[in-house]
Amino acid sequence: MNTPPSPRVAPFVQTEINWDKLDKKRFYVVGAGLFTGVTVALYPVSVVKTRLQVASKDIAERSAFSVVKGILKNDGVPGLYRGFGTVITGAVPARIIFLTALETTKISAFKLVAPFEFSEPTQAAIANGMAGMTASLFSQAVFVPIDVVSQKLMVQGYSGHATYTGGIDVATKIIKSYGVRGLYRGFGLSVMTYSPSSAAWWASYGSSQRVIWRLLGYGSDSEATVAPSQSKVVLVQALGGIIAGATASSITTPLDTIKTRLQVMGHQENRPSAKQVVKDLIAQDGWKGFYRGLGPRFFSMSAWGTSMILTYEYLKRLCAIED
Repeated sequence: MNTPPSPRVAPFVQTEINWDKLDKKRFYVVGAGLFTGVTVALYPVSVVKTRLQVASKDIAERSAFSVVKGILKNDGVPGLYRGFGTVITGAVPARIIFLTALETTKISAFKLVAPFEFSEPTQAAIANGMAGMTASLFSQAVFVPIDVVSQKLMVQGYSGHATYTGGIDVATKIIKSYGVRGLYRGFGLSVMTYSPSSAAWWASYGSSQRVIWRLLGYGSDSEATVAPSQSKVVLVQALGGIIAGATASSITTPLDTIKTRLQVMGHQENRPSAKQVVKDLIAQDGWKGFYRGLGPRFFSMSAWGTSMILTYEYLKRLCAIED
């Protein structure tokens, strides 16, 4: 009697959980707690990156190490968490908007590209890229005001910047001087920075995972009959996060530097435009000035991206609805 052949493992069935298979209420509640923990761990990197990007030419702190040393000397560990309360307050609604838009758009995008019969990595890159960009566009309405306020707190008293008593004080002074539109200072550049960054990150993550799985023998044409181990799944997802972070940070750091400088400038009447910021950066450091904070930004995007995606994939497994 012939033994029937073992069924092949459907590609990614063990590694991807679709939106319609999630308990949404649990997903949002548990996710808020998990991502808050990740933010606590990685927030200091954002403070260091921001200070490097806004430092004037005569400031001695020109490396990430010197910035950290200066912060610890003057403010201790709390200095690495300036603006943290403001970020956490806005992070929950912004993240809910982002993740909901990401997952719902991803489903539609995969259906959209399916008829073109692209290779699996190409389909993943296009669909994930579209989803990442769309999610970023929706979440910027909440994120930009939080970004403006938190960055002013990050650099207060540094390189000639004003000091504040807290996030409410920053927001009040901005609204008093410029109205609500002042909270959206750099909104256009934020969209130009974060939307391509999000698209590049998710496109790289989606496609790199497919390539890695194919190299490991789990591609769509694979004859594998045994599902990958959980540790292998986590390792592939982590590697995909690192690749995505490297790709996105290399592409978007120049725009992020310009945006950050615009957002943290004081309340003077004649604040320079984006064009003037570009000229100042070139005059001070040449074209390499646009890559100020590249090291911390690369580390931040890779570390945050890897931590975020592992947390996100773990969250999806926790909240998966049993069949």
